[in-house]
Amino acid sequence: MDPKCQCLELNDGHFVPVLGFGTYAPEEVPKSEALEVTKFAIDVGFRHIDCAHLYQNEEQVGQAIRSKIADGTVKREDIFYTSKLWSTFLRPELVQPALEKSLKNLQLDYVDLYIIHLPTALKPGEELFPKDENGKMIFDTVDLCRTWEALEECKDAGLAKSIGVSNFNRKQLEKILNKPGLKYKPVCNQVECHPYLNQSKLLDFCKSNDIVLVAYGALGSQRLKDWVNPSYPVLLEDPVLCAIAKKHKQTAALIALRYQMQRGVVVLAKSYNKKRIKENMQVLNFELTPEDMKAIDGLNSNVRYYDLLFIADHPDYPFSEEY
Repeated sequence: MDPKCQCLELNDGHFVPVLGFGTYAPEEVPKSEALEVTKFAIDVGFRHIDCAHLYQNEEQVGQAIRSKIADGTVKREDIFYTSKLWSTFLRPELVQPALEKSLKNLQLDYVDLYIIHLPTALKPGEELFPKDENGKMIFDTVDLCRTWEALEECKDAGLAKSIGVSNFNRKQLEKILNKPGLKYKPVCNQVECHPYLNQSKLLDFCKSNDIVLVAYGALGSQRLKDWVNPSYPVLLEDPVLCAIAKKHKQTAALIALRYQMQRGVVVLAKSYNKKRIKENMQVLNFELTPEDMKAIDGLNSNVRYYDLLFIADHPDYPFSEEY
């Protein structure tokens, strides 16, 4: 990794840059934009790129990374690239083929991090969201411990440098941590995390097990019609955040990102706006005071924008537990 990069060490000895670039965009955004903005993000200094099979843009994001390697901006080892195993591929025999499909789309030899996108298995097949004739999601039953073993094999095969999970609650993490014959612990748990849902209990649990918490939705949310609860307040208009931003002559978004960094959380900044992508890099250049941190801690109100209600009656739905 680039020595200038601010990184955290993972429990397997690899390093992850604390600031990541999120590449998800709603369907109406042309895929070609993923190519443009990812190249731009690398140009302004982002080295951690977060993507997923679900986003259907790995081809473009891979192209962006390869073009920045080709023009000498970065080397492959300077980039930390994350992909995610989608819910229709959680059966152990489907895991490696799914990763190989992502690598083929990316035209890369390995990913730096491969994570289970959600603990909720869906019916295998080409459909990302398999539904029955009544429009209800068709679930699958998979033992996540077996899925995890298949991820361990991907790491051993050199297809993924590190492996982790996403959207897991404490019990689901414990299930893997306590698995007999566990070879590798998850290096991370990527979850929604921001001042309104600061995940302090889950963060403490992860830290105590040497698991890094990675925050998505760190700026609240883009109001995504199928994913996000629209009735919730807009995080970046919060008066406390705005007052702290004014004091530091920064934006509310930068305060929300910096807050996570100072708690030892790896934070993803998702934007397709070049001005804001560039601005988000400024998070590395200032510090919040302990008083600021305390004030932001006080905003926690368990507002979950990404409640994933389309899988709410799945037996492995992660958000029924307190954390």
